[in-house]
Amino acid sequence: MVDVADVLADYEAEAQVLDGLLAELPAGDWSRETPAPGWSIAHQIGHLAWTDAVVIDAAAAANGDAAAFAALGAGLQSGAVTIDSAAAGMAALPPAELLAQWRDGRRRMAASLRRVAPGAKLPWFGPPMSATSMATARIMETWAHGQDIADALGAGRQPSERLRHIAHLAVRTRNFAFKLHQLSPPEAEFRVELESPAGGTWTWGPEDAAERVTGMAEEFCLLATQRRHRDDLALTAVGPNAETWLDIVQAFAGPPGEGRQREGRQSDGLQPEERQSLARPGESTTAAVSQEPQA
Repeated sequence: MVDVADVLADYEAEAQVLDGLLAELPAGDWSRETPAPGWSIAHQIGHLAWTDAVVIDAAAAANGDAAAFAALGAGLQSGAVTIDSAAAGMAALPPAELLAQWRDGRRRMAASLRRVAPGAKLPWFGPPMSATSMATARIMETWAHGQDIADALGAGRQPSERLRHIAHLAVRTRNFAFKLHQLSPPEAEFRVELESPAGGTWTWGPEDAAERVTGMAEEFCLLATQRRHRDDLALTAVGPNAETWLDIVQAFAGPPGEGRQREGRQSDGLQPEERQSLARPGESTTAAVSQEPQA
């Protein structure tokens, strides 16, 4: 079983990479637009800081103090609070203050997850999550929003072995992605083989699976977080269900987003609608939340 402390160490390492892009960033550059429509670099960090604060409230709820998380849920339900309004409110802060709040908040968030009682689940906006799974989700979101910021700055990032956390989330939430798109999840497991940044191979599913996905781990994670269009990546799918999965895969909770627009080459020569018509399996079903992805 993965220890929450180990996952949180990877989370902080990922946050430090993003922090390195921001530490010396001139104040005027915090308003630079990112690939997320309407969101500047300040919005991206504001969103991370706000979500860390929500995790702190969820951790308190897991330990018996549910008032703050319940109040936030009511605000979201009524529309008084939205993801965009929360990000905008944080983005209005002076950059130095926003950066300080994000740094302090991520420290307090990590401490709150360490205090969650063994076996307790944090309430969330999908299925309840263990502290370890929440820490894994924070790695995913920090890396994904960090990609938006890196793209806005034209900065490259060195992929790390921490991507395994994100790839694992995407694999474990395969059925969730199908249900979000009103599709019946395939009954059989896929084989997923990804080349890690260190040159190893990460695998999921049986070796003799009829359908499989292969490629670079970084590209798979970019696709699963909707930070690159599939046609700009060299991922390979074998089988109609695996083909469909690569068109709808997502490692995050909530409804599917629009994702990135195509930038360059296509990996298989098919237009997305052509691939979709060839790949759609089974009958549609109503959307349902997935089983919690275990870290």
